[in-house]
Formats: sequence, C-alpha cells, structure tokens
Amino acid sequence: MTAAVTTAAIAAAMPLAAGAEVLKASHQFPGGKGDARDEMVQMIAKEVADAGVDLEIRVYPGESLYKAREQWSAVTSGQLDMTSFPLDYAAGRVPQFSVTLMPGLVRNHERAQRLNDSPFMEEIYRLIEESGALVLSDAWLAGGFVSKKNCITAPDSISGQVTRAAGPAFEQMLVGAGASIASMPSSEIYTGMQTGVLDAANTSSGSMVSYRLFEQAKCLTAPGENALWFMYEPVLISKKKFERLSEEQQQALRDAGQKAEDWFAEQAAGLDSKMIEEFEKAGVEIATMSPEDYDAWLAIAKETSYKTFAEEVDGGQQLIDQALAVE
Repeated sequence: MTAAVTTAAIAAAMPLAAGAEVLKASHQFPGGKGDARDEMVQMIAKEVADAGVDLEIRVYPGESLYKAREQWSAVTSGQLDMTSFPLDYAAGRVPQFSVTLMPGLVRNHERAQRLNDSPFMEEIYRLIEESGALVLSDAWLAGGFVSKKNCITAPDSISGQVTRAAGPAFEQMLVGAGASIASMPSSEIYTGMQTGVLDAANTSSGSMVSYRLFEQAKCLTAPGENALWFMYEPVLISKKKFERLSEEQQQALRDAGQKAEDWFAEQAAGLDSKMIEEFEKAGVEIATMSPEDYDAWLAIAKETSYKTFAEEVDGGQQLIDQALAVE
C-alpha cells in the first residue's frame, strides 16, 4: 500500500490537522515489508485519514512501542489505542481465547470466513469486549511447521524436537506427540532456530515470510488442504478510547475496519502461496500433511488440548461444540 504511512517515524513527521485526535496503533509485525497484518492497520489509518473526521492513526510496527505479549494489557487498559494481535497470546488472561488456536478446529480459509458469522465468534467478541477491547477487523491466518531437522507430517515426525507453538492448545498436542516446548512469540522464532534453542516451530504463513524463517529451515510443512494450524489475529481498539470518540469518528473506524477485513479475506489464501514460493526460492523442502497425517494429529489433539480445554476452561466444551457446528 504505497499511499499508507509505513513507519512510526514517517507518521511522526506528518503534520497533524488542527485539533485532530491521534490514536497510537502498535503491533509486533515488520512494518512496510508486505506483512498483511501491518497492511491491514496501515489501510485503516489511511481510510480514517481520508474520511476527514479529525482522526489520525500513527502505526508503530515491529514491537517499537510495545512488546508482542504486552499489547493485550495495554489496549484493554486504555494505555494503547489499537493493535493487530494474535488473540491466543492473551489466553493466560482469558483462557477461552486458546480456542482461537485449537488444532484442526478451522482447517481451511472458507470455514474461517463462515466462523466469523457464528455464535462461536459472538462469544469471542463478548469476551474481548468484557476485557476492554473491541474488534475492528477479523483475520484468520493459516500456518504450518518449519524444522531444521526433517519434514513434520505424521505425529511421530516431531518426536524429540524442541518446538515453538503459539499457545497452550498446540503445546499440549505437541507434547502428546513427543515434542519438547520452548514458548516465545513469533518475532523470536528466527533467533531461537539460529541459536539452536529451537529445532522446529509452527506459526502463520505471514510470519513464516515476514520473519524470514526460510533462512533457518530445512523443511516447511505448508497448510495445504489439511491445515492443522489456524490462528485468529484481529485488529483491536481500546473500548475506552473508542467510546470517547465522536459518532463520526467511530463510524469512520468501523468502515475502515470492514474494508481492511474484506481486503484481508481476499489475501489470506495467497499468503500460503507466497510462503511456499519464498521457501522454494530459498531451497527449502516443501511438504504437506496427508488426510491420514491430519487425522492422526487430530486424534492426539482430542485426547490432549481438546480434553483439557473442555475440562478446565469455563464454557470450553460449548465453544468447541459451537465451532464444530459451523458447516
């Protein structure tokens, strides 16, 4: 998006309209380098500026304002105005959020879009609002596995590897398959693999490219038709801040958020293709999971992460059932 502000430094240099309200938007992803999550936030900033409602958004990418896992408490307390945020990162505060990175619950991009208009997501929205934030744009990203050792397909192919997983549900499943876990945000995976802390990781297709994991990987397991990994990464705004804005400013944000969401939905599957292309150019082996591989993983997930979530999280079984009910 050439018309969008691409860095906080450029934004800070731009003159403000007299009396304009300024919102700060923070996220962990590289800025101005084609990451779709960054582009969503930049698009919202541009659309709001063009709306002429005395509202400007300054975007701080790449953890330049807040670290990845600090953004949830910052936005829900009103210290930060906006963020693009992997919701599962807040599962320590709101355990129900780990369902937004539950193995095998989404499986493909078409089903992800159908989930957005379901009772399942209505409950997620309610929990987000109760915590102090509102959703401006929905975004579901597919993802896969990378490894420095071998292609990860069937569960036994990850046994013995130290692996990064984005959240508790995936960690429980991977441990059930014989992996060891090292927890960290996606922004730290490259260093983890480079220094030998990690043998393998799973993360979104967008992060695979933005963080240049093809420079550390021997094999990529792409989502394909049997995507075990899908993560919800919405654009959020502080409820306190939103409610202090004028009706015209609120509507401009809603309109901009919807445009960014629609744009992302068109881009989502292409992120998988772009990932494969970049990894192939780097000489990394590409694999996908067969239906049998997927089913074997799902069987482990149901005995580990699904079971734990249903037993230990308030309303956990209902959330799983609501998601599975979406055709």
